[in-house]
Amino acid sequence: LVQSPKIRFISFTGSKAVGLHIYEEAAKTREGQRWMKRVVAEMGGKDAIIVDAEADLDSAATGVVQAAFGFQGQKCSACSRLIVDESVHEALMEKVVALTKELKIGSPTEAETNMTAVINQKSFDNAIKAITKGQEEGGKLIVGGIGDSSKGFYIEPTIIDEVAAKSTIEQEEIFAPVLAVIKAKDFDHALEIANDTQYGLTGAVYSANEEKLEKARNEFQVGNLYFNRKCTGALVGAHPFGGFNMSGTDSKAGGREYLLQFMQGKLVSEKIGAVAKSESKEVLNAGDTSAKAF
Repeated sequence: LVQSPKIRFISFTGSKAVGLHIYEEAAKTREGQRWMKRVVAEMGGKDAIIVDAEADLDSAATGVVQAAFGFQGQKCSACSRLIVDESVHEALMEKVVALTKELKIGSPTEAETNMTAVINQKSFDNAIKAITKGQEEGGKLIVGGIGDSSKGFYIEPTIIDEVAAKSTIEQEEIFAPVLAVIKAKDFDHALEIANDTQYGLTGAVYSANEEKLEKARNEFQVGNLYFNRKCTGALVGAHPFGGFNMSGTDSKAGGREYLLQFMQGKLVSEKIGAVAKSESKEVLNAGDTSAKAF
């Protein structure tokens, strides 16, 4: 489909590898092709929540757990990195760990279930490898880390603390219930860590300091930025969604501009008075007693 000269427009949601391949192939012109193909791609992220020293830690802990483990972390907007000011690290993690341990894993048909299985064996294996890699690179496993694929691809909500910036688990998308926790010296350092990734999809900042929020507004390099709330939950028709850098083409799904991507622009100008207008005439069609204007 991507290579066909009959295709004019491609909309894709999926992995970075496939998205980049589509982008490359779409750029090539083939025999019989009359247009440059347009591509809209949404390719995932390595989304971070920053918790500042001046944050409401209860609110932040709730938002982090919901964003990291909702839908088993299988959302491109899911929080996979928690970047926390070192001065509140211990207090915040106490709350995050306590909330995580309350999550119930089970069947999606049961009302009390908070988390269920990841989608398939490949996803399960990738998550287990990431958890192992995170520990091998110096991370400290503090919650979860266990998977059971005997009756489904179940993985416990997992938190790896003391993760180093630029480590594999801090840089690569996992798409599973695995949260990497990174300490920051201060707010500027937290922003530096957050931006030091190839992705730019979603991010969030918890802080009661307006100046810091304004700094994040200008410097946090993501397509969807949230203040004092979780980094997930965009709503079609109300909250357009999409990122840039290696997260995609920055086309905001769920908004008016996204619909315009599916259209071809055309502007028509006419010099008024250059064409004589014919007078309207009333005629009767045979067998019709009603008058019509032409």
